[in-house]
Amino acid sequence: MGKIIVVGGGAAGMIAAGKAGSRGHEVHLFEKNNRLGKKILITGKGRCNLTNDCDVETLLENIPGNPYFMYSSFYRLDSSETQALFHRLGLETKVERGRRVFPVSDKSLDVVFALEQYLRENKVKQHLDSPVEEILVSDGRAVGVRLKKGTIIEADAVIVATGGLSYPATGSTGDGYGFAKKAGHHVTKLYPSLVPLKAAEAWCKDLMGLSLRNISIKIKNKKGKTVFEEFGEMLFTHYGVSGPVILSASRHILFSIDEGYQLFIDLKPAMDEKKLDMRLLRDFEKYANRDFINALGDLLPQKLIPVIAELSGISGDKKVNSITKEERKNLLSLLKGLPLTITGTAGFNEAVITSGGISVDEIDPATMESKFVKNLHFAGEVLDVDAYTGGYNLQIAFSSGYAAGEGVLSQ
Repeated sequence: MGKIIVVGGGAAGMIAAGKAGSRGHEVHLFEKNNRLGKKILITGKGRCNLTNDCDVETLLENIPGNPYFMYSSFYRLDSSETQALFHRLGLETKVERGRRVFPVSDKSLDVVFALEQYLRENKVKQHLDSPVEEILVSDGRAVGVRLKKGTIIEADAVIVATGGLSYPATGSTGDGYGFAKKAGHHVTKLYPSLVPLKAAEAWCKDLMGLSLRNISIKIKNKKGKTVFEEFGEMLFTHYGVSGPVILSASRHILFSIDEGYQLFIDLKPAMDEKKLDMRLLRDFEKYANRDFINALGDLLPQKLIPVIAELSGISGDKKVNSITKEERKNLLSLLKGLPLTITGTAGFNEAVITSGGISVDEIDPATMESKFVKNLHFAGEVLDVDAYTGGYNLQIAFSSGYAAGEGVLSQ
């Protein structure tokens, strides 16, 4: 048995430390913040969508960034085993729409409490407010760390689980990329992913806070080709759009966002144009003597009506019974494809995850060990692996952390 240092007290780091401790190693967990799991606390709007209740193949299908690197570690710790581990640690869970798994309590703090219990039962020594400055390497192997305050801590192996660049306020400031580069690894270009999108249209600000359910979106490139479409929920912000379908969409365009994309929102995807037109005719007949602005309340949220009215080109005070067929047709196309011009992303400050990271070609997928430096392992968001929303990214953190904890000093 040996002495192991884990750098980073997030999802991957805590699982890695606990698993290494369960194998009888002396494990020291170093965290720069004054508490563990700071990023976990804000995930899922404070509810923490900790995994997705699906099989390994589905997990892999939801990872656009290097999925098969995760094959080995997913079979070591899959979703059902992750849930079983949390249940054993006292966390009750529930499955919601999209097979997303949440704590029954709806409190992300309870996920952190369960992980802290995992550390305690495996005798992991925690060192808070202890940022690591450097990974020490000698004769091609990791031999310890140097803390920012100058203290050198020797060890037989080091696991780096420092996260990416997303939500830097939680301590994700890219430290692990520097450690990896110094060890000879390549770090791919880093992008904010699962991130709100900025739009050119000023009227987004008027709709700030408006949430739309059961809509569908399409994103088209400047050649008019659809590059992404999905059904679900979205939200307007003061600078553009956010919400689950938008975050997923961002992953498909982040590498080329400067090339120009159009977002089209189908406000009534359950009806084709013919059925929606019939619905409009019924509403127009019902409100025939009203002003146009007062005839859309059965169809649209109140906050959205002035925007749609203005974009339709129909005067708000025009009587419904005098709206022409051509005007109704324009309104119909607007309801089936409300257009927005995407100008960029909200950046790392609001990104759920980082796309890019340490090249996985240089990491052993079974143990997460560096192929360049013996006894140096990496786990979690610091690696060039990322997924869509739905609990998949935390499962990557848990599975890669588990593989690192199990694989460290295993030979």
